[in-house]
Order: sequence, then C-alpha cells, then structure tokens
Amino acid sequence: MGVMTEGRDWLERTSELAGRIGNEAHYFRCCVRSGMFGVEPPGRIAAVVKALADYGMLGGGVSVAAIRHPHRLAVIDERGGVSYRELDARVNALANAWRAAGLAAGDGVGIMARNHRGLLEALFAGAKCGARIVLMNTGFSGPQLREVAVREGVDLFVHDEEFGPLAAGLEPRLGRLRAWTEHDDDAQHDTLQALIASASPAAPPKPACAPRLVLLTSGTTGTPKGAGRDVPLSLAPVGGPLSKVPFRSGDVTQISAPLFHALGFTQGLIQIGLAATLVLQRRFAAAETLDSLARNRVTTWVTVPVMLQRLLALGPEHLQQRDLSALRIVYASGSQLGTQLARETLARLGPVLYNLYGSTEIAYATIATPVDLRAEPACVGRVVRGARVEILDEQGRRLPAGESGRIFVGHMIRFEGYTGGGDKERIHGLIASGDVGHFDSAGRLFIDGRDDDMIISGGENVFPREVEDLLHLHPAVLEAAAVGVADEQFGQCLRAFIVLRAGRELSADDVKVYVRDNLARYKVPREVTFLDELPRNPTGKVLKRELAACCDAA
Repeated sequence: MGVMTEGRDWLERTSELAGRIGNEAHYFRCCVRSGMFGVEPPGRIAAVVKALADYGMLGGGVSVAAIRHPHRLAVIDERGGVSYRELDARVNALANAWRAAGLAAGDGVGIMARNHRGLLEALFAGAKCGARIVLMNTGFSGPQLREVAVREGVDLFVHDEEFGPLAAGLEPRLGRLRAWTEHDDDAQHDTLQALIASASPAAPPKPACAPRLVLLTSGTTGTPKGAGRDVPLSLAPVGGPLSKVPFRSGDVTQISAPLFHALGFTQGLIQIGLAATLVLQRRFAAAETLDSLARNRVTTWVTVPVMLQRLLALGPEHLQQRDLSALRIVYASGSQLGTQLARETLARLGPVLYNLYGSTEIAYATIATPVDLRAEPACVGRVVRGARVEILDEQGRRLPAGESGRIFVGHMIRFEGYTGGGDKERIHGLIASGDVGHFDSAGRLFIDGRDDDMIISGGENVFPREVEDLLHLHPAVLEAAAVGVADEQFGQCLRAFIVLRAGRELSADDVKVYVRDNLARYKVPREVTFLDELPRNPTGKVLKRELAACCDAA
C-alpha cells in the first residue's frame, strides 16, 4: 500500500512539474512575441542577468528596461518626462540614501501616493533595498492609516504632501518623507527629490534578502487587510496576461487605475517590463484623461469601469473630436464591468476592450477579450493559462457548466494569508474568490454575485448583481446599485440606488415596473433611492456598507 501511495505521489509531482515547465515555456513565447525578450549582445545579456539576480523581478525590472532602452521615455507625469536611464539612476540614488540612513533588508516601507513618478521611485528603491513594501490606499482616513502602518510594521513612511495631516501622530523609526510637493526644492530635506540629489546614482549592493510586497484589500466590507506575497521566480505574473492581451514593447500606456491597487500595480510592472512609456495623472478627470489619450497617442489604457463609464458619458461628440486611432487596448478591472458598459465601449471605441477578473487575494483568474465580449458582454472571459478556476457547491464538489456555485481559484502566484492573521477559505488548494458564478458551454465565466450579497426573499435566492445589470441597461440610468433590506412579509427585499444620466427623468414606480417586466416579481426593489453619485472607494468599487447604513438610518 505504501509503495502504491509513493507511486501516485511521484506521478502527481511529475505531472505538476511537466505542467509547470509547459506553462513557463508558453509564457516565454508570449514574452518574446511581445518584445519583452529579444536578441541582445552578450554584454547586455550579462548586465540584465546581474540586475535580475541582484534585485529580483520587482527591483530589477526598471534596471533591465534602462539597460535595454536607456533613452526611451519611462514616465510622463505632471512634472514632464523622464527616461528609463534617468529613472533607474534616481531609484539607485534613493536606495543608496535609504541604506545610508539605516534602512535594512526586511524593514517596512509604507507608501501613500497618487499616480506619479515618486511612487515608482519609492517602490523600486525599496525593492532594491530588500524591503517589505506596503502600498497604502489614498482613500484612508487618519485612524485607518495609523492602524495599518502599525499592523504592517512600517519603519519608513513615504507620502504625498496632501496626506501629511492624515499622518499626524505617525512616527516610524526612520521618519517620514514627501513623495510629491507642489514645489520641488532640493533644500527641502524631507522630500524624495532632496535625497535623490544627495546620493550616488550607482547601483546599490545586492540586498540580504528579496523584497516582499503587501497589497491591501479594497476594504469595501470593513478594515482593509494586508495580502502578503512573495514575488515568484516565474514568468506567470507577466506571461499570463500577455497570453490573452496584445501588450507590446514600446507601447504608450496610460494607467488611470491607482498604482497602489492590484490592477494598477501589476500593470505598472508589466508595462515597465515591456519598456513602455507610462502616462500618469495624479487625479482622474474624464475630460483631461480623454485629452491625454489623444495628445500622447496612448496605445493602452488601464482603467476601472467607473472611469471608463465617465469618459463615455462625455458623449459621442467629445470622442469624435479626439484622435484615438492609436488606442488598441482598454484594460479594465477592479469592479463589475456590466453588460451595458461593455456594449457601449465596443460600439464607441471598437474591439479594444479586455476585462480582467481577479482580486488582491486570487490575482488573475480570467480575461475576457473583445471576441468574448462581442459574443457574451456579461462574461468575464476564459481562464488564463496557469490559473485554475472551479465552480463548487456547498460540499466542495465540482459543478458542471451551466450550474451556479462558489468560485474557487488557484495558481502559482500564491496568496499567503492576511498579514494581520486570518485567511480565505481554501478547498483542494484553491482559494475562495468570494463570488458566485457559472461557466457556459464555451468555457466563459459569468459572475452571478457576491456570496455575501445574496438575500433570501420569500424563500427565493436573489443576487443584487442581476438587478444592477438590468438597471444599467435602462437608457435613463447612469449608475445603479442594490442592497438587501429587512422586510416583514418576505424576510428580505432589495433597495435600489440609482444615478440618472444628465437630463433624464425616472420615477421609483418606473424602476419597479421595468424590473417587474424583465425579472421575477421577488426581484423587484421594494424601495428606490435617487442619488447624485454612488459612494465609491479610490479604486471605483461601490461602498455597499455605506448604502446599507443609509437604509438602517432610514
């Protein structure tokens, strides 16, 4: 019996290794096709290998881009442009200054900054020091910031000038530094710019340990939790998305999604790996973003659905007045895309829309391509190679296509559990996404709702997402959300919150009739509230706990 068990274990390990090798070979081919890898002179290859050996994928990426494309623009932000050679030199100088100030490998560096070069400089300098990097949400309150900084062990805190008041009372061991000020001045000693100007741009020594990264959950249901990750020795983080999306070396990529969030962060790393030019704006404004897409001949726009929605809401005449012919990819994630927004984007911008389904904990799971979205605009696409997605019932049994159940995801970009303790539910090595969904016969995944959003109304299971999707299809509705409320007769019912399009009118009775005409009667909202805007966090997710609190107060 023992021999048979050992034999099965050996076969499983061999099969797993063969699958891993096959996946890595596929990722490598995708990287070559994208231009991330190419034929290089021996001396350049040696320099690239040394940079990756010294600093890993996280710290070495900007050095590799500087070695291969030193004069290519790395970043365009409100300060202007900076080349990859200049960016890498600035990162080195900052890392050397921090080492001289006492930052050691394994120490915590907290970063609370908007999208600009300073965030990238702090991130990569921390990585070259072997630090544990914690990316803070720019929507934090003061108490949230202090709680997370203490919990995550922040030794050095980097923040934009505007967040200084929130950091009052936070005194990390190595102090606080400003990443963005309204006036760059080398004489201001508490700025990144001053430190960079004071230190050598030579490559710092190899750190004693590899850097670690802590991304924070969105906190839509409570206090944001830290999701700790090692940076894997694999091409999966870049090869997976490249297998579905035609990113190319030398692209001009505008990242509107916050860089502290999983979407913006991972895309920033992929685009730097491709030596793309990153176009960054500290704050999103639809008209300014549209102007930037045209002015900078942007080829890839990384965004969240609410930003895409607001850009399209400017109207067809605004889009037609801008030359967006360079735009090949609109890469969206972070919250529900929705059928209507998918259709409208494809109609207005052409076959450029890609929709990623993932989260801070599960990384990526599926990506919907324009072909997928043309066929099924409500889907989130097919499984990305290297990921494993299964639909399980309450007993952990796998469900066939067409049947709805809980979504579990697994791949080698492993979630290690929350840094403050606790974990997501795991079954057979897979992690619960927190969503309920189903596959169709073509292998496309559909999200039916959050498993903790489901209500039971009159004995029937109701997912608010189905009602939200329908409301978004109404021509008068710009945004919609629904939450469960207590009901004496049915146990629970839905309450809908709606933002109308400019110049449109709609009554609560109109909404109820519309839902009744298209869905079962028990899915009709009991109450309808009209708002000027839905409460959202900086990554665009609707804060349903605030809507629920509004219901409780009423």
